[in-house]
Amino acid sequence: MLKIIDLFSGVGGLSLGFIQNGNKVKKAVEYDKTIANSYILNHPGVDVIIDDIANIDNAGIFKEGDADVIVGGPPCQGFSMAGARIRNGFMDDPRNYLFKHYFNIVKSVKPKVFIMENVKGIQTMQNGEIFAEILRIFSDAELLGGEPYQLFFKVVKATDFGIPQKRERMIIIGTTVPNINYMDIWEDTIIQIRREIPTFFDSVTVRDAISNLCEPTDSGVVTSTRSMTDYQMYLESRNSTLTNHSKTNHSTVAVERMKKVKSGENFTVLNERINSVHSGSYGRLSWDEPAPTITTRFDTPSGGRFIHPIENRTLTPREAARIQSFPDDFVFYGNKTSINKQIGNAVPPKISYFLSKLVENILKKGNI
Repeated sequence: MLKIIDLFSGVGGLSLGFIQNGNKVKKAVEYDKTIANSYILNHPGVDVIIDDIANIDNAGIFKEGDADVIVGGPPCQGFSMAGARIRNGFMDDPRNYLFKHYFNIVKSVKPKVFIMENVKGIQTMQNGEIFAEILRIFSDAELLGGEPYQLFFKVVKATDFGIPQKRERMIIIGTTVPNINYMDIWEDTIIQIRREIPTFFDSVTVRDAISNLCEPTDSGVVTSTRSMTDYQMYLESRNSTLTNHSKTNHSTVAVERMKKVKSGENFTVLNERINSVHSGSYGRLSWDEPAPTITTRFDTPSGGRFIHPIENRTLTPREAARIQSFPDDFVFYGNKTSINKQIGNAVPPKISYFLSKLVENILKKGNI
């Protein structure tokens, strides 16, 4: 059983896959109190620290040996604004303090493996200089007290993990295990999971994910119905009820617009000007395809392609959670804005589950 620290944990999408695989998340760090409360209620055995990561880093809370694995995705707002003098100023630029403290905690704890999750575009920000600097820092023996990390990075597609969503994210993995062939271990991990869960990597559509959900209710609590697909069975709860299945009350104007949009279409079929920067605005999902990336605005018609395939409303939180691969017994707490943020910003737990198996296999190669 591996000991995990989850930094920038959010509601715990990254944590969940490791927990499902029998590992122990010792501590999680989340700045937002409401989101942290949701994490606590879903993961009662985890010590959740609700604070700014800068305070945690500066207080020296984490010590060497506290975890075998550190996971987390430091937000990259500062990366995209970084100046041209990357090499001299990257770590000291206050806009990149979130990344700096992630690095410092990895340096202090010295985990055998770390996983950093971030936006796909981080690889090309500032002509690739920022990404190159991140890789340089984590492989610099002098900065890391003589224990650099062997690094691997890959843009992962959620659809490749049997998730009904066209989400793409950058995964950076570092390990102190020497002479690791990451791609061989990656392929071996796929084979291993296929043996254990034969349908894990099967292609999944929106229909496969949400078609058995009944009519939403004002409370969001509905009776569980029989799973119709392998994906629904993978996520199904032992409880007799589901939560978070409530719909947004749209304006009459918005509903009339949605009525005019057919499956796969968007605002371009409306004979009016829509004030939205999103190209998928007023887009209706197709039953027989994966959804686009679930964002924090999945309840807003103008926010993207989030209209239900056949109903004139946007996705409910439970439907969005299904598309993100959260299990049905995972409950999201807080107001609507917070719940949308918890779901939209999460790492899909199926990806996390794969990563947990991958980490185990990396450590087995090193006999750790």
